[in-house]
Amino acid sequence: MELFAYPFMLRALAGALIIGLAAPALGIYLVQRRLSLIGDGIGHVALTGVGVGLLTNNSPVLTAVVVATIGAVGVELIRERGRTSGDLALALLFYGGIAGGVVLVGLSDDKGNSNLMQYLFGSLITTSPQDIVVIGGLAAAVLAAMLLLRPALFALCNDEEYARVSGLPVRTLNILLAVTTAVTVTIAMRTVGLLLVSALMVVPVAAAQQVTRGFRTTMAAAMLIGLASAGLGVVVSAEADTAPGATTVLMALVAFLGATIGGMIRRNLRRRHNRPPVTTEPPDVVLHG
Repeated sequence: MELFAYPFMLRALAGALIIGLAAPALGIYLVQRRLSLIGDGIGHVALTGVGVGLLTNNSPVLTAVVVATIGAVGVELIRERGRTSGDLALALLFYGGIAGGVVLVGLSDDKGNSNLMQYLFGSLITTSPQDIVVIGGLAAAVLAAMLLLRPALFALCNDEEYARVSGLPVRTLNILLAVTTAVTVTIAMRTVGLLLVSALMVVPVAAAQQVTRGFRTTMAAAMLIGLASAGLGVVVSAEADTAPGATTVLMALVAFLGATIGGMIRRNLRRRHNRPPVTTEPPDVVLHG
């Protein structure tokens, strides 16, 4: 634990905790809408943004935010008009994003792709104080939107037609979800990397669903699991000298496994408790005559 005496490790821990809290808060809505893989798709589009930044010598984070937001909004509008199904739109994100990113990075001056690896798999120890400020500000905006608009977003994700009939601004809420997803993916790429950020959105939610009931309780539990997974991931990676992003995702998967086993045990105990007692005596026979 002596490593946490260094400022860069404290910044790494702060960045991980921020993302660990914000990603599941958004992810629960994506899981509710059966869009668990959209984070991967937008992550691939953000890779194109990183390539644009490296090619033009601009901030890759800034260009990734812009490109990912445009891609997310575009896919949402296509899905809304019904011209392309949701899974096909995600496939377009996957393939177009990764292809564009690889081509643009190849055209840039970064021929060694060293910077690209940091964005693909995360690089917490290189997080600067300015990065923490940006990550913290954007994550706070995402959290505020997810918590303050929870009733409207829940209605939207549970039944879009009902939300529309109820007078909710469905298109605005859909675009808001798309934009916040793009922002979350982009700010998390320095923490867990573009290839793993979707796991931090989905796995804590899946773990919470094993042991909780109700949307509000599941959301709170998912945020706590994400926070704990991020903190433990940084600590374990510092002690074991492993990649922080991958270690964080493994911690979340361990939490999911533990929650699944615990939920199975609890359901079995409840079933045994509610089972009527077994008697070996034959039932009384009523004779009619």
